[in-house]
Amino acid sequence: MPEGDTIHHAANRIRPVLAGAAPEQILTPQARHRSDRWPERLAGRPVESVDARGKHLLLRFAGGLTIHSHLRMSGSWGVYREGQRWRRSPRRAWLILRRAGLEVVQFDGPVLELLSEDRVRSDPRLAGLGPDVIGAEFDERLFLRRLREDDPTRPIGDALLEQRTVAGIGNIWKAESCFAAGIDPWRATAKVTDQEVRAIVAFAREHMAISAREGFPARPRAVYRRAGMPCPRCGTRIRERGQWEHNRLTFWCPGCQH
Repeated sequence: MPEGDTIHHAANRIRPVLAGAAPEQILTPQARHRSDRWPERLAGRPVESVDARGKHLLLRFAGGLTIHSHLRMSGSWGVYREGQRWRRSPRRAWLILRRAGLEVVQFDGPVLELLSEDRVRSDPRLAGLGPDVIGAEFDERLFLRRLREDDPTRPIGDALLEQRTVAGIGNIWKAESCFAAGIDPWRATAKVTDQEVRAIVAFAREHMAISAREGFPARPRAVYRRAGMPCPRCGTRIRERGQWEHNRLTFWCPGCQH
């Protein structure tokens, strides 16, 4: 699933194309959206902002209408020059926004909807989000409070994936941030100190922000998807195992993550 840095990276690429101007053409190729008349409803409306909130992307148009996207496991955003070959088949495009010789394309959904401003404010998927881990202002006190309100027996690795606690962290950054801080992702949250939690999140904030600016090559790769390989810090073989209720894979070094 795309993580918060992926969404911020997409927003950073889309913003120079669309922010402050109305798209010259809006296309919704999928049958599921044709009856919603987005091109007619959004025609002539400038894009007021392109915002990333955790794993959600919001294109806010003048007049209180917002395109809301969540990519889940399959979706992606791309920015191309007109005529440039897309990385995915045109049959997989759900939304195309054209302006100034460029195309902003959303592929494969699966959450793509046009919302009123009232719905954006009240939608539990958005209203219930915790602080964005790489947001301009990170409310550390709110994050710690929500973490401590969670199940104290929940492994810290899984607790970091709870979007109501902190928005934007997924499996990659959970694994890499716990490794960087030297914390066993299987340790119960109640047994992880605030200082240790701050160290985990500080690494995520710093390095996710770099990835949001520079793209995937900037991501660390110490333990994620390196099961069976030697730990770069102590040489112990990295392990992987599904964790907690959703059995999401966790990668860690049993030798140096205590």
